[in-house]
Amino acid sequence: MWAVKAERISKKFERVAAIQNLDLAVENGTLAGFIGPDGAGKSTLLRLLIGLLQPTTGRIEVGGFDVAKNPFQVKDRIGYMPQHFSLYGDLTVAENMKFFADIYGVRAEPFIERRKELLKFSALGPFQDRLARNLSGGMQKKLALACNLFHTPDILLLDEPTTGVDPVSRLELWHLLKELNDKGVTILLTTPYMDEAARCHKVGFIFEGQILAYDSPLSLIALMKDGIAELIAPPAESIKTLRGLPGIKSIQPFGETLHVVYETGRIGLETIKVHLGEKRIPFQSLKKISPSFEDVFLALAQEKALVQTGKP
Repeated sequence: MWAVKAERISKKFERVAAIQNLDLAVENGTLAGFIGPDGAGKSTLLRLLIGLLQPTTGRIEVGGFDVAKNPFQVKDRIGYMPQHFSLYGDLTVAENMKFFADIYGVRAEPFIERRKELLKFSALGPFQDRLARNLSGGMQKKLALACNLFHTPDILLLDEPTTGVDPVSRLELWHLLKELNDKGVTILLTTPYMDEAARCHKVGFIFEGQILAYDSPLSLIALMKDGIAELIAPPAESIKTLRGLPGIKSIQPFGETLHVVYETGRIGLETIKVHLGEKRIPFQSLKKISPSFEDVFLALAQEKALVQTGKP
């Protein structure tokens, strides 16, 4: 059974198409990550899946229920954490927990035991009397997560849950998410971080409102058929020079290096070295490397752009 299934969904805001004919099927128990640039449609997709937005076209099922026809059955089965802090800053940790437990209809007796479990789970026990606005960013995220777990949801949808928190808090949040997933909770999350996407069972690349690919991390990396070379050289001169060389598909800055994508059946590293030498471009090193998630995503995005412009 699918935890989430979306069929040909689209969402338009006036003349802007935020989601375009998107299909998605997420199996129960999956930890699925969705990655893409700002404005790609990640947040809009999550809001459609939980029913906060209605699709312009298409159909969505969550937990086996049609989102449009059975919103209350869907609500009982999901937890949703938006990107920005959405709790009440003038309430304490304990008061926020009680408020959300009441919203989810948790009765008094089970609430006491559940609150105890969640305070331990989130490590917020020593801070339950602190106002939410006075918590650190990481602690606010953990509180928001805990508040969405009072009704023991089958499916969690999290919009960039680790954005704006320190590296230690990121690791702590991922530990909590892994613990929940190990217990059978299906998790769909968006993230701007490639290393977080690599932790997921399945990863979806979202670009201009469409899912370019959705598969396991290893399967996605295997999609990259072109060669990747890491070049350490003056960036501006190297990019200008290599863009005109037949067989070079793209050149992207990666930190202090350049990633050169080339057609393996058409060109090799030796040809690139000779070309740089002829153009008097000094370089420290040029070596073939394994593709990263970012390389795969950029290649897919470029391929989509070429299809849209009608270029070969």
